[in-house]
Amino acid sequence: MPHDEVRSHWHEPKAGENAGFGKFRRPAMPYDRFMEAEGIPVFRGIGCKTARDLPMAPWKRLGGRGSYIQLFGTEGLWGMYVVEIPAGGALNVEHHLFEKQCYIIEGRGSTEVWREGQTKKQTFEWAKGSLFSIPLNAYHRFVNATNAPAIMLCGTSAPNVMNLIDNPRFVFECPFDFSDRYSGEDDYFKSSDDLEPDPVRGLAMRKTNFMPDIIGCELPLDNRRSPGYRRIEPEMAGQRFHLWIGQHETGRYSKAHAHESCAILICVKGAGYTYTWPAALGSKPWEGGHADKVLRQDYEAGGMVSAAPMSGDWYHQHFGVTRDPLRLTAWFGPNNHPARKPGLPGEAMTDKWAIDIKKGGVAVPYHDEDPFIRREFEDYMRREGVAVRMEPKLYEKPTE
Repeated sequence: MPHDEVRSHWHEPKAGENAGFGKFRRPAMPYDRFMEAEGIPVFRGIGCKTARDLPMAPWKRLGGRGSYIQLFGTEGLWGMYVVEIPAGGALNVEHHLFEKQCYIIEGRGSTEVWREGQTKKQTFEWAKGSLFSIPLNAYHRFVNATNAPAIMLCGTSAPNVMNLIDNPRFVFECPFDFSDRYSGEDDYFKSSDDLEPDPVRGLAMRKTNFMPDIIGCELPLDNRRSPGYRRIEPEMAGQRFHLWIGQHETGRYSKAHAHESCAILICVKGAGYTYTWPAALGSKPWEGGHADKVLRQDYEAGGMVSAAPMSGDWYHQHFGVTRDPLRLTAWFGPNNHPARKPGLPGEAMTDKWAIDIKKGGVAVPYHDEDPFIRREFEDYMRREGVAVRMEPKLYEKPTE
């Protein structure tokens, strides 16, 4: 039977045979088709050294140059893009039915925000290191205040919305005013330094829609990832998009831990590298002869890595290699963090991502990690002239 006829007409299988082609290629989702139709590059991979170096092209819809970023493991979970705001110019006015977080990699300028049917605009200024959220479906415009292009990294819930609705016109032209999210309050984009425990896990949280400088801001002590680790979790614009900012002390590195796909770590200060490998290989992949299956991504400020790429359940471990501490912001998208996924309300959970494996968690204690990790880190820091502060006692196996 001609190949075209097989593809265009369904035939009931014979006895003992299965219906269908058996092998097939994954179809493009609505968001994939949307990105391709935008006419700008779509970068896919486990990460990049810096978003500044990604190929960018003129972006008609936004009015600047840009590139979509879809790192492995985030497909369908959330989206990202980098865009240049023209020197002395501005991007086009937008509003849309997806959430958006913005991080300024380079430059200085302002953002105008206003509601459907209103002409009064709220304006706030930003600079390199600023982090803020755009209220859902609010009109907004980004303005560059300098004579050089500004570079902005954005994380969105566009894939979640577009893959469900599959109608870009509705996503970008719906007039609904989400006044419960944003009603034009005068202090909406006023930064707040007040700390409180987040309602899910009790970690340090700041309710603020604007952080002027996440590169240099104070971070409270957390200790969950490494000795002296610091962390803050902003709750921004009433959104479901989850993110946090963390910092490892100079000369120290994180424990490896595993979880599902979704998290992207973006370097905001210092430089370093991340190793990631399937949890099925165990906590010692080099010792087990699986070094060829371990992925590594180096990065500097503005660079990023997918913590658990592919199908998820991968270990990942992060290392700073400069005199500056390694500061990262981790973006998870909406309702994707393992602690915030849907489930039985009231179900008892533990912070297993910070608990060692033998205590019921998924973190690899230093004494049980692959010896290659420590040797390489110490050699690397020695070559860089940076003191190693991983004290021998950190590798001691605790007594039962």
